[in-house]
Amino acid sequence: MSSRSRATLHAIVLAAGASSRFGSPKQLVRFEGQPLIQRVIAGATELAGSAVTVVLGAYAAEIASTLPPGSASIILNRDWQQGIASSIRAAVTRLPGACDGVLLLLADQPLVGSHSLGRLAAAWRRQPRSIVASRYGAVTGVPAIFPRWCFSDLGALRGDQGARVVLRRYADHVVRLAHPEAEVDIDYPEDLLELRTDEAPNIDVGQ
Repeated sequence: MSSRSRATLHAIVLAAGASSRFGSPKQLVRFEGQPLIQRVIAGATELAGSAVTVVLGAYAAEIASTLPPGSASIILNRDWQQGIASSIRAAVTRLPGACDGVLLLLADQPLVGSHSLGRLAAAWRRQPRSIVASRYGAVTGVPAIFPRWCFSDLGALRGDQGARVVLRRYADHVVRLAHPEAEVDIDYPEDLLELRTDEAPNIDVGQ
């Protein structure tokens, strides 16, 4: 990396889960007129351009068919039932050699957008050797940006151990950025209904 301004960032959207608690593919549920998966891809694209990868597993064909052509690269994780770590491994091992950092995103955080992701990226570019993670409530988690020196640790994760394992391991190297939007995630249909606002008619929890 020759300079901070030229540090290259790749975004990975983790969307391989079966949505068992939701009862249907929550990646395709619409919020404010747009499927959750497309919302997160759009935010990632504004930040990382074409350097966006989506990891699919359960319902892969159904989800992939809804994505606009060229919106993101797709990795099929055939081992998705082993847990989120398998998706992280599948994506990290395919990162380009010129990648200086990776942004990990979940497909079920509907309030996370390009503005808040831009704040994470700006903080990372100021301290490109640090991990920059979201802080919400008592949690330090994703979305988070991991520099290249973390890639081997991410690639060694197993089971349902997500990126928080790496965040705890290198706690002294983590920059925690307040990110209250990330506290909202969708596990059950009721979670989405609680987000109703004046634009509630635009929220569709049906399939």
